[in-house]
Amino acid sequence: MLIGVPREIKIHEYRVGLSPESVAEVVERGHRVLVETAAGVGIGASDEVYRAAGAQVCATAEEVFAQADLLVKVKEPQPQERAWLRPGQVLFSYLHLAPDPEQARDLLASGAVCIAYETVTDAAGGLPLLRPMSQVAGRLAVQAGATALEVAHGGRGVLLGGVPGVTPGRVLILGGGVVGFNAAQMAVGLQADVTILDRSPAVLDRLAAHFESRARVVHSNRATLSSALRDADLVIGAVLIPGATAPHIVTRAMLGDMRRGAVMVDVSIDQGGCFETSHPTTHDRPTYVVDGILHYCVANIPGAVPHTSTYALNNATLPYVLALADKGWRTALRDDPHLRSGLNLCDGLVVHPVVADALGYRFVPASEVL
Repeated sequence: MLIGVPREIKIHEYRVGLSPESVAEVVERGHRVLVETAAGVGIGASDEVYRAAGAQVCATAEEVFAQADLLVKVKEPQPQERAWLRPGQVLFSYLHLAPDPEQARDLLASGAVCIAYETVTDAAGGLPLLRPMSQVAGRLAVQAGATALEVAHGGRGVLLGGVPGVTPGRVLILGGGVVGFNAAQMAVGLQADVTILDRSPAVLDRLAAHFESRARVVHSNRATLSSALRDADLVIGAVLIPGATAPHIVTRAMLGDMRRGAVMVDVSIDQGGCFETSHPTTHDRPTYVVDGILHYCVANIPGAVPHTSTYALNNATLPYVLALADKGWRTALRDDPHLRSGLNLCDGLVVHPVVADALGYRFVPASEVL
């Protein structure tokens, strides 16, 4: 199979779909790989390194899109990239379609086979291709939030860890999944005062057993949320419904009770955001203020650390890339129901029930297109 790896063009996105090491494994299996020139610059991988791994380097993204049977990306295709897709071509990438009807329309019109990293499942009910980036994003959320709390960046001037004689900053984490757990690890490591809210008894038990007295683990309801928001210096939104638009956990009215200069980091922004006042931002302009509260809503947080992120992502995605290349997409999806869960769009149809519901399209079972 001919696999294409274009350079990512989303603002300040420096990750790459396949590392040189992954390319070498794909080539060893008898497949060809096209890599757009400079695609690996963000991770320190030159065109020469990709050539040494067995890739053919193309001068433009359009060449890659025109020739490849399978496109391996990181972020959702931008409008000019979507125009190059063709019927039957396979796109394997993060898509986050639920809050992005324009992208969904373009991809449906292309007739491409669109497999989304974020809805691929595993036997334990997890999201194995979302997990590595959720780990990175959760850890970076605390780092970004701590920086935003500095007065020079618009925050209220609180050091999360405090110092002897001064109380530490208060961190509120909404959601105890992968993002929330990793954010809590970082915040606890900084010696902040940490509270985690979640509604799942199983998640609460797991978090309480892990953190013990180092973090408060509290059942989330309107009263506990409102109380915790009033005291928080940093709020991290880590709420996820796989494939669906994130619910608005924090309303604009709730901001009125918060401390001026507090910071809110919305890690759920790829799925629309879990704060009512959230809208996507970029790494060059990461924050804005609503009612005195600083919002950090960067839609590709892990892109800030592309080396770590690319290799963490490739560790998870490479087995699926190889399956798609070795077997062809139809057989690979038939053989693996968890990979099949990643199929969102195919032949102009929406074949993922949650995505169809979120966007208002008719749902067609994947079995009908396989």
